Amino acid sequence: MAIGLGISFLGTLPLGTLNISAMQLAVSESVKRALLFALGVALVEITYVRFSLKGVDWIMSHQQAFRVMEWITVAVFLLLGINSLIVAGRAAAGSKNIILNSKMPRFLLGMFMSAINPAQIPFWFLWSSYLMSVGLLKSSTLQFNLYTLGIGLGTCTALLLFIYGGRWIVGRLQTSQRTINLVVGLVFVLSAFIQLYRILKHLTS
Repeated sequence: MAIGLGISFLGTLPLGTLNISAMQLAVSESVKRALLFALGVALVEITYVRFSLKGVDWIMSHQQAFRVMEWITVAVFLLLGINSLIVAGRAAAGSKNIILNSKMPRFLLGMFMSAINPAQIPFWFLWSSYLMSVGLLKSSTLQFNLYTLGIGLGTCTALLLFIYGGRWIVGRLQTSQRTINLVVGLVFVLSAFIQLYRILKHLTS
C-alpha cells in the first residue's frame, strides 16, 4: 500500500489540470466542494488502476477507444483553457470560468475530469508491471486491493496539499481571481498542446 501511495502522491504533485482545478475550487467556492472533487478524481483513478492490473491484452484490445478519448481530452482542455483566459481578461469582477459555472456536482466533475485522461491506464500498467517484476507487488487479491487503496490515498493526499496550500498561498499573497483564472487557463492550454503533441507523435511513429 505504501508503494502505491508514494507513486500516486509524487505523480500528482506536478502542476496539472486536476490539482490546479482542486485548488481553484477551494479558493473560489469551499474546501468541502474541493474535497468532493478530489474524491471523484481518486475514484476514477483507482478504477483505471484496476483496469491496468488486468494486463496489456485489455489495453491493446481497446486502442481505438483510447485514441478517441485522447482527442476528446485535447478538445475539453482547450475549451477550459480558452474560457479561463477569456474570463481572466474581462474587467467585470466576479466573473467565473466554465469550471466554476458548471452545475455539475463537484464529485461528478472530479470523476469527469479524471476520466478524460486515459493515459492513466498505461501509466499504472507500466508501474504495476515493474513492481510485479521486482517482486514488490504480488498477483493476489489482497495485494491488489492494498495497492489500489494506497494509490487512492496518495492522490487524495497530494490534492489536499493543493486544496489547503492553495488557500493559504492565495490568502498570504492576496492573489486575485483574475490571476487564478489566468494560471488555470495557461495550465489547461499547455496540457492540451502536450496531449496533441503526443497524439501526432504516435500517428507519425
